[in-house]
Amino acid sequence: MVQSTPPFARHEWLIAWRYLRAKRADGGVSVMTWISLIGIMLAVAALIITLAVRAGFRAEFVDTILGANAHVTLYSATFVTETGQSTRVLEDYAAIAARVAEVPGVTRVAPLVKGQVMATAGRQNTGVEVFGIAAGDLATIPRIAAATDVQGSLADFERGVAIGSGVARALGVGVGDTVRLISPDGVRTAFGTSPRVSDYSVVFIFTSGRFDIDRTRLYMPFAEAQVYFNREGVADELEIMVAEPERVEELGPALIEAGGERTLLWTWKDSAGAYLRALEVEDTVMFVLMSVLVLIASMNIISGLVMLVKNKGRDIGILRTMGLTEGSVMRVFFICGALVGLIGTTLGVILGCLFAYYFDPILAFVNGASGGGVWDASVRGIYRLPARLELGDVLSAVGLSLGLSFVVTLFPARRAARMNPVEALRYE
Repeated sequence: MVQSTPPFARHEWLIAWRYLRAKRADGGVSVMTWISLIGIMLAVAALIITLAVRAGFRAEFVDTILGANAHVTLYSATFVTETGQSTRVLEDYAAIAARVAEVPGVTRVAPLVKGQVMATAGRQNTGVEVFGIAAGDLATIPRIAAATDVQGSLADFERGVAIGSGVARALGVGVGDTVRLISPDGVRTAFGTSPRVSDYSVVFIFTSGRFDIDRTRLYMPFAEAQVYFNREGVADELEIMVAEPERVEELGPALIEAGGERTLLWTWKDSAGAYLRALEVEDTVMFVLMSVLVLIASMNIISGLVMLVKNKGRDIGILRTMGLTEGSVMRVFFICGALVGLIGTTLGVILGCLFAYYFDPILAFVNGASGGGVWDASVRGIYRLPARLELGDVLSAVGLSLGLSFVVTLFPARRAARMNPVEALRYE
């Protein structure tokens, strides 16, 4: 009676390891083993890098939105004033702001006056969007006040304007220079409305991280903007920041109640929702495509194991006559394939994580070597493409690779286990 051994016993591991190390002259398939291992390593690394870049792009994109824009914009529906004019300004903005600030989850409320004007300096001109805001409120906007690349000081904001670095380049101005703002909705006279032209000193230049913001935005003191845009005593909207921007929809009913009957809301998800949904679709497609690449790499294990089983037919016959069961033989060849998948996956994780960790200098090198055309901020909106490693993404890549490696190993391993020892030894 043959004594049974526990599954995956020590001798099964030893036999499998010997087969993996065997040279082709000894009946092994070391070349195919290395091809399978390298293929899995590169596929797993590519999947991890793709997931890291995807996560980094979304994080940077969302951060530049939330760091320089309102999480929620509160404004009024159009109504008719006592003089018969249609407007949508907030007449009692201070009281509304006080009520909104008391809503749980709201971290900051700032009244704004907004308008679009023409900015000129010398012979240069460009269109800008003016944000009239109090100096204290501007100092709390992370991507503006705490930007990594700034010139000047916000302490002088009440004596001038703050502009984006893109506006500064378009006009060719720096801190201390003067820009002229021209608004078609200017001074009202008996003969109609004449354009308003005013000069302002540039006291602060910021780089928010978003090309469109830096290229078009100008901040003006709130009181000055009220005068410039004929908004004395009123505001155009309220800029609201919340503690949890991803759950901003949950605050909608409370904000509407605090704002009053004519209150309308516009969240950051309303403005960027379509783009974020497109990113999610692209993420899913990329994961599927890269998963196919991992599957193709895993299929190489089948080729290697089929050749190994064919070359080791005599050994299988001898092992079976010595008392190894079908299950033991199957486990031996399963270990062969599983080890290739495990080692390849481990090396792929290391390579992918290292590539993602040093992605910024790698991208900078490639961008420099290609003449600077790899990443165009004017097209993609953000200045850099970061890679962000997330544990869930790494685990999903590892699970996918190991799962596929283990599954494809079963078929040649089962074929080896069912090999008839008499047939295997007949011509030996």
